[in-house]
Amino acid sequence: MNLIENDQGCTWINQLPARSCIQTVSKNEDCDWLIVGAGYTGLSAARKLSQLHPKKKIILVDAQLAGEGASGRNSGYLVDTTLNDGFTSNKELSNYKNKTDIYQLGIDVLKKFIKEYQVSCDWNNSGKFFASSKYADKIILQKFSETLSKLGFEHNLLSKDELTERLGTSFYSIGLYTKGGILLNPGKLVRAMIDVLPNNVILYENSTLLKWKNTKNIIYCKFKDATIITKKIIFCTNGFLKSLGIKINYNFPLTLTASMTRPLNENEFKSIKEPREWGVLPVKPMGATVRMTKDRRILIRNTAEVYKPFKMSAVELKKRSTNHIIGIKKRFPTLPEDIIESSWSGIVSRTRNGSQIFDKINDNIYVAGCYNGSGIGVGTLFGEQIAIKASGETSSEINVIDARQKPTWLPPQPFLSIGIKARLIYERLKANTET
Repeated sequence: MNLIENDQGCTWINQLPARSCIQTVSKNEDCDWLIVGAGYTGLSAARKLSQLHPKKKIILVDAQLAGEGASGRNSGYLVDTTLNDGFTSNKELSNYKNKTDIYQLGIDVLKKFIKEYQVSCDWNNSGKFFASSKYADKIILQKFSETLSKLGFEHNLLSKDELTERLGTSFYSIGLYTKGGILLNPGKLVRAMIDVLPNNVILYENSTLLKWKNTKNIIYCKFKDATIITKKIIFCTNGFLKSLGIKINYNFPLTLTASMTRPLNENEFKSIKEPREWGVLPVKPMGATVRMTKDRRILIRNTAEVYKPFKMSAVELKKRSTNHIIGIKKRFPTLPEDIIESSWSGIVSRTRNGSQIFDKINDNIYVAGCYNGSGIGVGTLFGEQIAIKASGETSSEINVIDARQKPTWLPPQPFLSIGIKARLIYERLKANTET
């Protein structure tokens, strides 16, 4: 696994109080369960395993600080639907319904977690917008509207004037609003999951898994200063599955970059008509994701690329941040040039057909990941359910997950990277006005 350094670039994380008593893997240990990856999936798997096996020793390990990877760095959308362009058969509609069923299960499991532990994460049932500056994209949104209507999702198409009134920007020409989406603070949510870890879960951070092997149903995991021996292992590293040799022909990582402004002052907020909190997702895949947060900040993410190493340098990040301010000024020309407070990068995991990984590799190795941008709810759901599956049990949720379309095979390198880069260039050109 590539070394990931902790950094101070993400506003969601910087707003949180610093954690203390960070433990690293420093001595040889054995355990009943080892979970690799302490984001939404790994934290949820650990919590569920503890409930199922209260007397077992469970170790949770992460290459950086828990929750400070993609889980704490995402845009904070808990989605009920994602935009899919056209459905020409009942089979495609059935596959999409299964995907939205999974999204709803993810929302349900988070609602239960938040209620049980009284979590404050700025939860807002505000819904979400899909919007474009190109009126021609109305065709895409009309097709999407037809799909949502068939499945009973409450939504409505919006004109330029309606979008301007609700968003405070005249940039968008056409949009579609879905009622079921939720906006939240991902840093607060994942920190709450860390804070409620049960006593029989040992958390080790800043500890990179260098290599592992499975010998006679015993798994040996090598870290810099020690080895952990475990009976069962669950991989929950999402964007880093491939670098650990897990499902390597079915997933690939992408690097995303985002920026967030400082809070808008009174005059700035009035200049954009004082909108309520909102979130906009792009109609075209490489368009910008934009949010107006509860505390009057603007978040924008408009880059996705194949990038190595996974830790982006300050110089490279500054180049992306320049693109972000251009995107903000397109939408809000009255705002100043120096309004961005922080910029950061993060890794997401993708599959060829947009499906997720949820697998038993063999009797003692399990994996969950590849959420294709919907990791808050689906990652939490898959964490709990992979713990159930690894315990030899089943559930109605697992039945829904197993009914999904399975990830399709990817070509080997260098053809994979060439194909991904070509696709990203193509999508970027299609969405050039939307960044």
